[in-house]
Amino acid sequence: MKKQLTFYFIRHGRTLWNEQGLMQGHGDSPLTEQGILGAQKAGKALQSIPFVAAYSSILKRTIDTAEYIIGERNIPLFQHKGLNEQFFGKWEGQWVETLREQAEFKQMLSDPANYKAETNGGETFEQLAERAMSTLQDIIKIHDKGNILIVSHGHTLRLLLALLGGATWQNHREEGKSVSLLNTAISVVHYDSEKGFSIEKVNDAGHL
Repeated sequence: MKKQLTFYFIRHGRTLWNEQGLMQGHGDSPLTEQGILGAQKAGKALQSIPFVAAYSSILKRTIDTAEYIIGERNIPLFQHKGLNEQFFGKWEGQWVETLREQAEFKQMLSDPANYKAETNGGETFEQLAERAMSTLQDIIKIHDKGNILIVSHGHTLRLLLALLGGATWQNHREEGKSVSLLNTAISVVHYDSEKGFSIEKVNDAGHL
């Protein structure tokens, strides 16, 4: 059977740790007032889209964001740990500005092909790419047509969108292949089981 789906990918709302400049990853912190407002604005921007389902990671910041986007609408919301943020190991909860001095942190940002996550015991981009794409395929197996809301995280969505646009996990941080996603920005990707993926827009923050 032919499948036709449209995915609305949204990074979670701004959080306390975002404000404090701390690495988040699998660590979690609550949405700020700005984060809640951003999610509500995204919900308003998408209120005319008839979603058949919504998915978030298992981390509270994405669950809360998804619930604010959905509001009073009757849209089933599911959690999938494959949508979690990249795991940063012992870097989580640490000051980002301090971490920027470390060679492997610089490598993570600029040379994903050679980032081994050795000093932090975290997750490589290869591992992240495999689970993010696998998760998307899980969701595609469940639905045949319609609009799907997906609320996830900065690194996860940046890599996933780059992969869907033809980049690789090794080169996705090169200029022009991906962008750093704003909190509650909207990216839209169409899926056709015969034609594959096509990206309509990335990092749209017009509603904010």
